[in-house]
Amino acid sequence: MTKISFAPCVRQLPCLARLLFLTRCASEEVSCRHCQKQSNRMLKKQSLPLLIALVLMIPLTVFALAKWAGNKSASLPVYKDLRKGFTDFWLTNQEGRTVTYADWKGKIVVVDFFFSHCPSICPRMTKNLKMVQQAFAGCDHLLLNSFSVDPARDSAQRLKAYAVKFGIGVNWNFLTGNKADIYRLARKDFLVTATEGDGSAKDFIHSDKLVLIDRHQRIRGYYEGTSDKSVQQLIEAIKKLEDEK
Repeated sequence: MTKISFAPCVRQLPCLARLLFLTRCASEEVSCRHCQKQSNRMLKKQSLPLLIALVLMIPLTVFALAKWAGNKSASLPVYKDLRKGFTDFWLTNQEGRTVTYADWKGKIVVVDFFFSHCPSICPRMTKNLKMVQQAFAGCDHLLLNSFSVDPARDSAQRLKAYAVKFGIGVNWNFLTGNKADIYRLARKDFLVTATEGDGSAKDFIHSDKLVLIDRHQRIRGYYEGTSDKSVQQLIEAIKKLEDEK
């Protein structure tokens, strides 16, 4: 086949004409050093951004994988083993049913202390705990327990109305009963406050702490019930406990 050579300089051609010229060179097997140089330049220009992107992505990918592996493998601390010296309780939930420590057996438990007529932190804590409940919807192994610090006013009926108001689902107990027992749990067992008291009429506890307890009745974490970031950390911690044997 006779080779065809083109005299016009490729640099002087418009973009479309240049593309057509390069295509024709390839199809007709025209030997044109200038065409080859132009093709090489175009290839290099296209390859350079891709190369830069790959160089930047490698350390970012390694960092993300390392962080994911670290979060996955890091175990939660054990703050207290409730099986040692824990005193059982008999309290009443919003359905009028008696709830005891035995109901927590084999479950991951989240505990908080509130009262239904609280105008400040309690409504926000309840809304954030509802987010936790929704994150594990349909999971029977998670149990939420909200202890009223004003049991004289928070009857089972009043707690039921509170639960309905916030659209609370199953696996969540709002508990009322003997004030001295509830305050002992808060101070001596769950350690949500450092204040002293005996649960008398003038004694009062107000805390935003959420307490995470594993399937083996060990306290594994404390979280701020009014902090969205802390509640998200609680959700991640529960996922870790799900993976523990």
